[in-house]
Amino acid sequence: MAYLFDTPEQRRRMLEAIGISSIDELFTQIPAELQLKRELHLPEPVSELALEQDMTRRLGQGGTSAGICFLGGGVYDHFIPAVVDEITSRGEFYTAYTPYQAEASQGTLQAFYEYQTLISQLTGMDVSNASLYEGGTAVSEAVFMAMRVNGRHNKVVFAGTLHPEYRQVLETYFSRLGTTLVEIPHENGVITAEACRAAVDDQTCAVVMQQPNFFGCIEDITTLTEIAHAAGALAILAFDAVSPGLLKRPGEYGVDIAVAEGQPLGTPLQFGGPLLGIFTCRNEYVRKMPGRLIGKTTDRKGKECFVLNLQAREQHIRRDKATSNICTNQGLLALRTTVFLATVGPNGMRQMATLSHQKARYAASVLTKIPGVSLKFQQPFFREFVLQTSKPAEAVLSALTAKGINVGPHLSRFDLHNVSGMENCFLVALTEKRTREEIDGLAEALKAVLS
Repeated sequence: MAYLFDTPEQRRRMLEAIGISSIDELFTQIPAELQLKRELHLPEPVSELALEQDMTRRLGQGGTSAGICFLGGGVYDHFIPAVVDEITSRGEFYTAYTPYQAEASQGTLQAFYEYQTLISQLTGMDVSNASLYEGGTAVSEAVFMAMRVNGRHNKVVFAGTLHPEYRQVLETYFSRLGTTLVEIPHENGVITAEACRAAVDDQTCAVVMQQPNFFGCIEDITTLTEIAHAAGALAILAFDAVSPGLLKRPGEYGVDIAVAEGQPLGTPLQFGGPLLGIFTCRNEYVRKMPGRLIGKTTDRKGKECFVLNLQAREQHIRRDKATSNICTNQGLLALRTTVFLATVGPNGMRQMATLSHQKARYAASVLTKIPGVSLKFQQPFFREFVLQTSKPAEAVLSALTAKGINVGPHLSRFDLHNVSGMENCFLVALTEKRTREEIDGLAEALKAVLS
């Protein structure tokens, strides 16, 4: 592969094969006066991210640019190593479809098996499926799964800090099924234990939470999970896919089902989609899990092979026994996530999460020094926060976009229950890609817009 260097022994054997003793002999046909007699004047080595940023800056001179991205709300501008595109664009992999014929698709099945393994390690959960569509429907599929586990169908409780679009998907799925959806009101951007206890009873099927929540704030998931379990309900957590690099992994909170939007793990923004649904659970519930699971076994000759197993959906078994009508998984994006996680590793994930958090803290400190700017919620946050300004957020963001800085979304576009005064509020998200200069540039631009 292009990313593996030749060893000295391999170079020696290649030189022997063509009948020369050194690489210099390859260039004897080039006149000596045309050959460079010194080392190349190259700068000091830099990271791939720094090199990409420098090249983008150089290529952007005199041309157009997509602007600097501080956008959040569920999809984020994280760095993607070049090897992800290189591997996933190979003809053997380049399909978004899941194969039915396992005997003809061992490479793809192995990639999904590796995906499941890596996601289980990332989340600290027992088992992962081979992915779902995206984070929003994964939340609803988790509720359906909870109903299959405990047999309760009357009531589902969800945090008021859950992503409003996830809530809308829940309402779409369950509004005609006779299931009551109960929202837990929040105080200062987070759910309190008292509010959760008041909403949960012995009829509750599941409690749906988010960490960090839609506003970027850190929730007390351990306490909320204990409240859910005390009532016999399952705890469902929608988590930020990068956050386990710094925060607790979902499995460490004791939740039963953990889902996420997997876009930050190797998938570019690409106009908002397609996306990737991560879905994990505890081992005792694996037979209630929707979608496909890939298993490893041996064939009749004793060779290791991979198979589609536990695919309990309506195309394979009787419809009334199916766990879900999810028709396929996001094969190509799951592959991208597999290559991404295998490339960056645990240390890379920790660095991504730490840098995102540190830069978010710096941005919040700089931006709130501007007259007329404050944090909407005084809570600990991970890499995203709600900023409140003295002018309507929609107009502020339009003015920033005109300056080549993309921020948001503004919160007045969402139907946020139990929250008032959001017309002047918007999200600001930081990733490891943002530089101090870019953050300071945002502050200068925002100050000019508000003056």
